[in-house]
Amino acid sequence: MTAIGVVGAGAAAAAATLVVETAVPDADVTVLEKSGGLCGRAATRRHDDIVYDYGANYVKSDDERVVELLTETLDTDGLVDASEPIYTFDESGAVSPGREADEHKWSYESGLTQIAKRLFGRTDAEIHRRTRVATIRRENGGEGETPETGGGNGDDGAWTLVDADGESWGPFDVVLLNPPAPQTAELLADAEWDDDRREALRAAAAEVPYRAVWTAVLRYPFRLDRPYYGLVNTDKNHDVGWISREECKAGHVPDGDSLLVVQAGGEWSSEHYDRDPAENVAELAELTAGIVGDERLTDPSWTDYQGWRYALPEGSVRRGPLDSAESAGLYCLGDWVVGEGRIHAALANGLDVGERVAYSV
Repeated sequence: MTAIGVVGAGAAAAAATLVVETAVPDADVTVLEKSGGLCGRAATRRHDDIVYDYGANYVKSDDERVVELLTETLDTDGLVDASEPIYTFDESGAVSPGREADEHKWSYESGLTQIAKRLFGRTDAEIHRRTRVATIRRENGGEGETPETGGGNGDDGAWTLVDADGESWGPFDVVLLNPPAPQTAELLADAEWDDDRREALRAAAAEVPYRAVWTAVLRYPFRLDRPYYGLVNTDKNHDVGWISREECKAGHVPDGDSLLVVQAGGEWSSEHYDRDPAENVAELAELTAGIVGDERLTDPSWTDYQGWRYALPEGSVRRGPLDSAESAGLYCLGDWVVGEGRIHAALANGLDVGERVAYSV
């Protein structure tokens, strides 16, 4: 039986797990997730009678395999589409109609976390939440190897994952790493794997640039009358990068209310990341009121917030170190691997990695 360990329960990991278990029915997959949730930055919260996606906002229909995954492979019950367009705004906050694109903006009535829940739900994978992997260890062979001298999934090496409480998981024939690139680089820096491939992969992951995002969630006891679902700052010169209306997603917001998800731009997010959250929320509410053109938005009836230190990759990783590590059964996956901070990109990459793993074992 092939044993596979997965670090992180993001969208890419969920897609890869489904592919592997479908192609290799006797595979034994163990997923270790440091948080209490699934699907990474495609995160959903509930508050009383509202549901809101406070990280990633929706799934684009930019990849045929992802479209098939969401509309044919998985149950479509509760799948919703925000049909309103996305407008743009510039450095001054002036709003303009965006390009009309024939694309879907999918979520679920229960939120985007349904993607990972439904993908993992079709597998027999064991998922252990609140289990943070602290050490990756290569044992019983594979040490000192290079792509030229040996290694690969067929050698005598095995992988062990050690969590923050000192518990060991494994041995695994294959390990998949789904954390953001900076956290993957940290894991590799401390990995017990005496091999040039480890350092090459660590360096490559550490090179991937990331943008922080600080998010405010603002609820109002009235319905905004606007022709758009979202507003995006295309010149990236405004302190706000994105505003979206959760009421445009069926089942998310009660009739007569509005809920805005406001994501600050990268520079503002980095500069204000550790500031008092109440001050951040108040400033973002004021900025939002100016952009949307409604002074009532300075006074939300309820708020929430979240900081994403490693939110959006702004470049992809070098392919060579990834390929070399895969020859030893160590795979990286996620939106940072392809350099596009989108859920559809993470899902597509997960499908690709899952196919390669299934082929190799």
